[in-house]
Amino acid sequence: MLTFYHTPLSINSRRVWVALLEKNLPFEEMAMSMGGEQFQPEFLALNPFHHIPVLVDNGFTVIESFAILDYLEAKYPTPSLLATTPEGVATMRMVEMVTVNELVPAINPLTKQMMGFGQDPEEAIAQAKQNAEVVLKFYADKLSDQSFFCGDQITLADVVAGTFAPWFESLGLPMDDYPTLQAWTDRLMDRPAWKTTQPTAADLDAFRDRMKERMAAQGQ
Repeated sequence: MLTFYHTPLSINSRRVWVALLEKNLPFEEMAMSMGGEQFQPEFLALNPFHHIPVLVDNGFTVIESFAILDYLEAKYPTPSLLATTPEGVATMRMVEMVTVNELVPAINPLTKQMMGFGQDPEEAIAQAKQNAEVVLKFYADKLSDQSFFCGDQITLADVVAGTFAPWFESLGLPMDDYPTLQAWTDRLMDRPAWKTTQPTAADLDAFRDRMKERMAAQGQ
């Protein structure tokens, strides 16, 4: 039996959560609030770096979301979330790495602003939007007129980039200039895996309140 330790609002967790659902794998869900239980000996025995997500499969423990995704594809190859052509494999990996290396740092100031955790200077916000636009244009180019990044089949490229897609508008990145990306986002949001894992407004409000309390306690 697979056991999945995660936090529902974590993007790192959500990409694994979506993959588990897309692959129709049964698993035990261990939702954590990260309010201190990640430092308990039981969890540190699974991940000494006290991060989520963590996957345990019959006693074998995997940490780091991309390692978990690779493990799931190797251990449970059907249905596959891998591209099937050399071009598709390259596109899949490019989208994954651009998401982590380019999109995530670009939108950090926008996420901070959206969640009400402070306001960076306007110049920083403008630069963040400009950097994020470069990523969106890259996505649109790689997607072209296809249903998904690698054709008609959903792959890890869609899983990794797609867990961010529902937030683009909220982050101040209007999708009017990217109709194919908006259609792709709508396509993903119609899938049960995305519906199941999409946080509710109440989830976001509760997370925001917890984070503000922690920041206040730390004098931030």
